[in-house]
Amino acid sequence: MNGTFEVPAEMRDFAERSVAQARKAFEGFMGAVQKSTDMIDGSANPAVGGVKEMSAKVATLAEKNVAAAFDFAEKLVHAKDFQEVVALQSEFVKSQLAAAQEQAREFGDAVSKLSPIKK
Repeated sequence: MNGTFEVPAEMRDFAERSVAQARKAFEGFMGAVQKSTDMIDGSANPAVGGVKEMSAKVATLAEKNVAAAFDFAEKLVHAKDFQEVVALQSEFVKSQLAAAQEQAREFGDAVSKLSPIKK
């Protein structure tokens, strides 16, 4: 045994189709989220406008995270061996940790803009 694992072409094709279908379903879901966020009218009430802004920020961050997960899944489908899977997993975890830090900063900045502390 040489330590390599070959994924059958049929299984790889099935996995590719599954990832593509899941991505399409998620994009449809995000379209619905965007429509509902757009329906919130914050022009009369600044608090409502703030809720709309935060909802849009949360949706954007969630969309980025799910897109990264789909990209990772697509890369995994094409992995040639276990070592490549491990390398991809390591790269994904590292990039997601960096993204989480950046997103926490972005979210904190957005929250601080909405609720200034009066001294």
